[in-house]
Amino acid sequence: MGSVIGGQLICRNTLHTVRETANHATSVFASSSGISVSKIILVTGYGGFLGSAICRKLIQQGYAVRGVARGDYPELKSLGVECFKGSIADRDCCQAVCAGVSGIVHTAALAGVWGKREWFEEINVTATDHLLREATAQSINAFVYTSSPSVTFDGSPQINVDESAPYPTNWLCDYPRTKAIAEQRVLQTDSSRIATCALRPHLIWGVGDPHLIPRVIARCRQGRLMRVGDGKNLIDTVHVDAAADAHLLALQKMLDRDSNASGRPYFITDGQPMECWEWIADILSFANLKPPKKSISLANAYKIGAVLEWVFRLIGRQSEPPMTRFVAKQLGVAHYFNIESARERLGYRPPANRQELVELMRGTL
Repeated sequence: MGSVIGGQLICRNTLHTVRETANHATSVFASSSGISVSKIILVTGYGGFLGSAICRKLIQQGYAVRGVARGDYPELKSLGVECFKGSIADRDCCQAVCAGVSGIVHTAALAGVWGKREWFEEINVTATDHLLREATAQSINAFVYTSSPSVTFDGSPQINVDESAPYPTNWLCDYPRTKAIAEQRVLQTDSSRIATCALRPHLIWGVGDPHLIPRVIARCRQGRLMRVGDGKNLIDTVHVDAAADAHLLALQKMLDRDSNASGRPYFITDGQPMECWEWIADILSFANLKPPKKSISLANAYKIGAVLEWVFRLIGRQSEPPMTRFVAKQLGVAHYFNIESARERLGYRPPANRQELVELMRGTL
């Protein structure tokens, strides 16, 4: 028998094999690699844009890395990542891949502004619960959770906000709602037995980005991109390598049981807010495109988003509407963050060569 997790069939026999292989690999690391078992780090969603960057940096730092995801990533396997295919929404899979590790970096999530409520709850909340349960049961020392700044976003402008910003009582979509639930559970698990923290990287970008930048470019080419408001609202972004560095810093603090750093969330950005439309113009320039001149007021974009959401739900359409309330607000209001806590408690430093990193993007799309 098997169980359907997010549309994927996970066979019990496969999970049994994963568990046996994970246990065997733990002993192999200990006996033949020269790396202590205590150095094995599990990265969930290891094949993703951020997850793969974290894996590479962990390997560079001498960690043994185990990854779990739904896809196959031979390039990472060739680098030495111990790769497992499965869904962390399945508790048995979590139990298997957690065997013998001392730290977990949990990047896997269902992102997006549209979809069934239960999909987001299964991947973002239930899967995190499974990992936390296994981390506690198997005496894993450290747990770093990849959260999102949207866990504090209710549609109002966020101007240099820090981690004292509360969770909203009203949500514009299920992604930030479920990420906030999971984040709180991660932070509540922090104890003398396991150190936990949550990082909130914002709008991750860089060479190889398969999501954010290609999506903006595609919408422009399809004639579906327009400015919301005056485009001068300030927003934050973070380069993928900086976001990965922040995760390694946090992991080490958790492994060291640094009580000054654990049990907390952290905003992670490049530390250089910029105007939203200027940022979009930069993205489009990577593909030799110019920003369209079409514009719409924030109020009208929000109203259109609300109507489209209602219509799509009424007809049961699963594809994302061309505008939603969340997207309208994200494009039309300021949202940038204070990263002093990450600087002081984690030792995080945003990239000093941001413009050079931007130039590396040109001609890659």
